[in-house]
Amino acid sequence: MNRVILHSDMNSFYASVEIMLNPSLKGKAVAVCGNTEERHGIILAKSDPAKKCGVKTGMAAWEAERLCRDIILVPPQYDEYLKYSKLAREIYSDYTDMIEPYGMDECWLDVTGSDRLFGSGEEIAHKIRRRIKEELNLTVSVGVSFNKVFAKLASDMKKPDAVNVIDTENFREKVWKLPAQDLLYVGRATGEKLRKLGIHTIGDIAETEERVLKGFLGVNGIYLKKYAMGLDDSPVTDMYSCPLIKSVGHGITCVSDLNTDYEVWKVMLELSQDIGYRLRKYDLKAGGVQLSIRNRNLRFHQFQGMLDICTQSPSVIASKGMEIFKGNYDWNIPVRAVGIRAIKLSDKDSFEQLSIFCDGNSLEKINNRDLCIEKIRSRFGRSAIKNAVLMGNLKMPDDGREKVIMPGNFK
Repeated sequence: MNRVILHSDMNSFYASVEIMLNPSLKGKAVAVCGNTEERHGIILAKSDPAKKCGVKTGMAAWEAERLCRDIILVPPQYDEYLKYSKLAREIYSDYTDMIEPYGMDECWLDVTGSDRLFGSGEEIAHKIRRRIKEELNLTVSVGVSFNKVFAKLASDMKKPDAVNVIDTENFREKVWKLPAQDLLYVGRATGEKLRKLGIHTIGDIAETEERVLKGFLGVNGIYLKKYAMGLDDSPVTDMYSCPLIKSVGHGITCVSDLNTDYEVWKVMLELSQDIGYRLRKYDLKAGGVQLSIRNRNLRFHQFQGMLDICTQSPSVIASKGMEIFKGNYDWNIPVRAVGIRAIKLSDKDSFEQLSIFCDGNSLEKINNRDLCIEKIRSRFGRSAIKNAVLMGNLKMPDDGREKVIMPGNFK
């Protein structure tokens, strides 16, 4: 028996919520943009009229204004986006409890066992589409298929406010002619590697020998061939499940470029406050630090290093991150975005071998200090106490974007 998987994608979500909240924006070129008072903001979402002018997500505000003179830039309201994301999931839960979020505006649903109550997958998709429109005044595109990869592809193929079906009978006809980069998990770098091999369509991936793909892409090549052939068997996660925490991280796109080590250090230290809080919340400690840097040209760099001793301390994590940064980043181009992640996690009470050079008294002082800071912040708010270095120009947005949920389960 084939599974019945839906992928629901809320159309131009941020922009659609803004237009729904302010009907005077309907039919106009609208873009949600961080830091609208300055021209350094990045476009987070755009309406269809703005899209037709060439405005793209990730574009700088000044570029969008150059392409679309009448564009209306509005600041993000993340609380509202979270609210309507949750309301949409409540509608989905009327049809199944197998719901897996993929970001704030997308979800996979496994409705394999729901047909006797609600009809076929396509019928359920239309019911969801109509209810989102009637109850939330928003629109969704819903893909229907027999696996997650094709369900997402189906929702991407037909927008907005639409239902599209890819089944076992028509997937070769519908899918194989599409560009290879349309397939989930084929990013820009992978797409370029495939083009060098003469692989331009999803059908080309399916028909290429596995050993060739593995030779150029490693194990990912095997998975891409499997996905292109419709053999994805990954399950839709139960909405109540708690996934294993493998890392804890935080990242941000800055309001303006970072030009010095000192500016990077301040951002890294602020980001690490949240990481330390979550490590304590989950009763975990970090054995290593991973650093992600995106420069002004949007080129991505990633580095990592191991800690001498596992920790929950924000300052220790930030210091290690800065050590990694100084040892690896070439300051030819300013930094646009910074991400820092605690990796190699273990239980906070697990034993480890300490070096004879380890200063136990110093570690205890750091731990007591961090605990005291965390208690003050939890009682009086995040801004109640902070490092003095963070009091100046931090070049970090303060519009609430840290509330955005990235792909994965969330409540």
